[in-house]
Amino acid sequence: MPERAPAGKDSGARRPRIPYLLIAAVFAPLAAAYAFLLRDVEGFRFAHPFLLALIPPAVALVLWMELGRAPARRALFLYSRATELGAQRPGIVARLRDLPTVLRLAVVVLIAVAAARPQSTRTTDDLQVEGIDIVIALDLSGSMQQTDLVPNRLEAAKAVIKDFVRRRPTDRIGLVVFGREAYTYAPMTLDHGALLRMVDELHLNVIDGNGTAIGDGIAVALNRLCGEELRRLKEGKGPDPDSRSKVMIVLTDGEDNASKLSPEDAARLAQSLKVKIYTILAGANGGEGQGVGQGVNPKLLEQIASMTGGTPYLASDSRALRDRFQKILAELKRAPIHDRGTLYAELYRRFVLVAFALLAAEIALRLTRFSRIP
Repeated sequence: MPERAPAGKDSGARRPRIPYLLIAAVFAPLAAAYAFLLRDVEGFRFAHPFLLALIPPAVALVLWMELGRAPARRALFLYSRATELGAQRPGIVARLRDLPTVLRLAVVVLIAVAAARPQSTRTTDDLQVEGIDIVIALDLSGSMQQTDLVPNRLEAAKAVIKDFVRRRPTDRIGLVVFGREAYTYAPMTLDHGALLRMVDELHLNVIDGNGTAIGDGIAVALNRLCGEELRRLKEGKGPDPDSRSKVMIVLTDGEDNASKLSPEDAARLAQSLKVKIYTILAGANGGEGQGVGQGVNPKLLEQIASMTGGTPYLASDSRALRDRFQKILAELKRAPIHDRGTLYAELYRRFVLVAFALLAAEIALRLTRFSRIP
């Protein structure tokens, strides 16, 4: 009479669903290999480290799916000499029966790591790229809290600035802020990551906002852009004809009422230094709304831009800022820029390529020697 092949409690105890030693044997060399690949990587980091939190639930889901299929694989079958069958030592394929599952776990982990965007970072004192020098002069007067732009004028202006910085990866960019007085908030740099963080931290009351000194803001920005040219002018030598393109962006919502140097005189100085000024009016309805205790003067911004060869824009006109603005700046003269900055190199491709290789291996194994019925 045929006997039932042993598939009971003892067999299950001897053959756990997931051989943890096998998992360790696969993951340990994999981790060692990547440690070797990254041994010379300076400043290793993840751009989106929060995505690493996906690894535990993804691994748990894979294990649950595999273990959930276990009852279907415990089907009893009839064999005339079940005792002798149970006494046989399992072969290599039987011992490695969960290798496809281990490969799938490795694929899940590698894809999650790649999604977190591993990067190498390197700070250098001799960073050289082709670009232009840009200083953004941002109004931090009290009227920037008005909500005609969502959520308010300052936040809308910050969004415009951050989008602009991200689209100019090879330009050296600085930031000047002005209210009643003007100050350098961030010197010109190629480290745009640090600049974006500083823009995020900007808020009203960082400086005295009881006034709008557009002329002084332009003057401070010119000092950051053209320190050497200003020295030459004082010495009567005139501007350097071989200097790289220099651009200023003045983003404001108000009318000048606190400058020691008038905006018109500041624009003439910029014109003599061959600095183009692009003005952005942060205000809805063409800037016709009223600020806190002051009006809006779009004609002044148009005059400043036209005097220097720039163009006036509205902060609410996102298409103009995204398209025409970038096109105009792309046509400006570029020259080598030497600066201290941080270089980022993406490393996710290493993880993705290995993940695809392991996925292909898993599929091949499941379709051949490691196929299971049912």
